[in-house]
Amino acid sequence: MDKDITSGIIGFTVGDILGVPVEFKTREELRQNPVLDLREYGTHNQPLGSWSDDTSMTLATMDSIIHKGKIDTNDIADKFLNWFRKKEYTPKGKVFDIGDTTIRALEKYELKLDEAKNCGGNNEYSNGNGSLMRMLPILYYCFKKDLKDDEILKIVEDVSSITHRHPISILGCYIYVKFGIELLKGYDKIQAYYNIKNLDYSFFDNDVISKYNRILKDDIYTLNLDNISSNGYVVSTLESVLYIFLTSNDYNNTILRAINLGDDTDTIGSCTGGLLGFYYGIDSIKENWRKNILKYDYIIDLCNKFEKMFL
Repeated sequence: MDKDITSGIIGFTVGDILGVPVEFKTREELRQNPVLDLREYGTHNQPLGSWSDDTSMTLATMDSIIHKGKIDTNDIADKFLNWFRKKEYTPKGKVFDIGDTTIRALEKYELKLDEAKNCGGNNEYSNGNGSLMRMLPILYYCFKKDLKDDEILKIVEDVSSITHRHPISILGCYIYVKFGIELLKGYDKIQAYYNIKNLDYSFFDNDVISKYNRILKDDIYTLNLDNISSNGYVVSTLESVLYIFLTSNDYNNTILRAINLGDDTDTIGSCTGGLLGFYYGIDSIKENWRKNILKYDYIIDLCNKFEKMFL
């Protein structure tokens, strides 16, 4: 188990850059022409090594925590606006992939209509994966601070709610964060999974919990791949991530399996890649993939600054 943030963030970003060129490709299309290595241009017409909103918002979250020394949702939202409006935290000075729910929330905050944690969408149709995609720094922060479950849930709720305030999104983020923490504690992947299945979820209504029954009641990794959806719905994304991760044996082959699920390839790739990076270590990732990340040194430097907060 590689317990530094760099292994997770680089694993995350590699998943993102592998997924960006084929986002929205169907599973059948990728079966005919599977991703086997880095590609360039494609769906968003971006050069080799370009990351999407997943990595941009994750880096912005890290940068906020570094400068504030704590979780400050208004400051995180300010950093998101710097990305959205000023193109900070982007690989090439362009924002090319941002969800409608995120846009509406940031515009609401920008107008100072409310504090950041009250600006996220909170209806049934505001449950894309736009907050799940940026939970890796929160996961690591909570692990290093050795926070209790109720403290973790409060942080996850507030940070998710900057853009996604519905309980379905919050629960998905909480499951992901708690699962990652169990991995960082040193549990093997199957034991970590059973640990999260046995958590107390009574903070959530039963109808919300039921959305995650295939994760929390069944054994998600025993399902047939054809029954795993890889769309942008937060529940589907989390199912895909856990399914691929729990059936993994390494970083490189597993991340390609995640990408070749199709549809929301950048987010499924990044969220899976972050966990794989922690679990298998940065040295398990192909050097060619790592070194082709645009602004690689900048990301490494940000990770080092983030890590120093906990020394």
